[in-house]
Amino acid sequence: MIRSVTVLLAAGLLGSATAFVPKNLGGSVRTDGVSLSMAKALIVQNKGGGHGELGFQLAKKLASNEKIDKITILQDDSCKKDSEPFQSYSSDIPDVNVIYAKLGDESCDVADLLGGETFEYIWDNFSKGPEGPSKALCDIAKDWGCVKLYTYVSSAGMYQPNDETEFPMSEATTPIKESAGQNLMDNYVAEECKLPLVSFRPQYIYGEKSNKHDYIDWYFDRLTNGVPLLIPSPGTQKVSLTNSQDVASLLVAPLDNEEAAVEQRYFNCGTDQLLSYEEVAYLCAEAAGIAKDDVKIQYYSGDEHGKVKFPFRMTDFYVAPDTAKEKLGYKGAANDLKSDLKWYYENYQARAKKDVDFSKDEEVLAKL
Repeated sequence: MIRSVTVLLAAGLLGSATAFVPKNLGGSVRTDGVSLSMAKALIVQNKGGGHGELGFQLAKKLASNEKIDKITILQDDSCKKDSEPFQSYSSDIPDVNVIYAKLGDESCDVADLLGGETFEYIWDNFSKGPEGPSKALCDIAKDWGCVKLYTYVSSAGMYQPNDETEFPMSEATTPIKESAGQNLMDNYVAEECKLPLVSFRPQYIYGEKSNKHDYIDWYFDRLTNGVPLLIPSPGTQKVSLTNSQDVASLLVAPLDNEEAAVEQRYFNCGTDQLLSYEEVAYLCAEAAGIAKDDVKIQYYSGDEHGKVKFPFRMTDFYVAPDTAKEKLGYKGAANDLKSDLKWYYENYQARAKKDVDFSKDEEVLAKL
């Protein structure tokens, strides 16, 4: 369990004249003179978007993990602190140290921000490539010499399936974009810095504390306005829409078998409850109280009309957590979209919605 709590401001980065920076607690000694070996976790968190909720959910999972005694979140201060999940840090994860810092600044001094602390476990949910603070983090982690796992939140978007690709896409056989920043980050962590890398490749994420709602909102926007849903033909393409809590469970799974995790290195990260594009439409309609017969789906050719505003790929492009199940003993998703759409739709109704622009939809519909 976590044994200390501090909310930190990086000195000089938020206009604070002073800042409290913790001393290295790695060699704590009890009053009876017995040394305690404390395992500390560092979560490096981006400013928001599709991965914006993961640091929050990770901290909640790690707080109950027996291996972890202390958690620090190094948070990009470009986040909207009065929005979710960031506004829930103090109330929902009060025993977590939070350091706000300008991680988007190339001159950001990561070592100074951490005040000399070292960490056995790192979850990097910030880096897009080995530059600036991301490179600096790897370099100092190498110097520490104590890192047991460097868990990197990569992206399944680096996959480049071809005519021979079988679905769900496999970590072992699906081609990737070699120049992708995430791939370069993988290589720098593992090959240049020789850190014990475990790299996860998530896809479409949703959650109660999310600040990105594009994927599912696309369906509700059209259903609730009586606008046809333009879905690329044939509509049976599958999608991996994963609750952020399940993503966090996958990201902490390496703690249960560190050796196997490092040996495998790459893991797809998504739900094992796959749905087709049209199935998502009918589930959203059910959540909104709209009869299936009243759902207006219009299929179209992605080759002819392009993406329009559809939130997913035109063709099959999905992953499943089969390797994590086999290698790490992951039990599979604990949440399912059908049940989650009940609270999601309530949140959708509560959010202040701007007028949705359907002009592109209307342009394509007129040609069909």
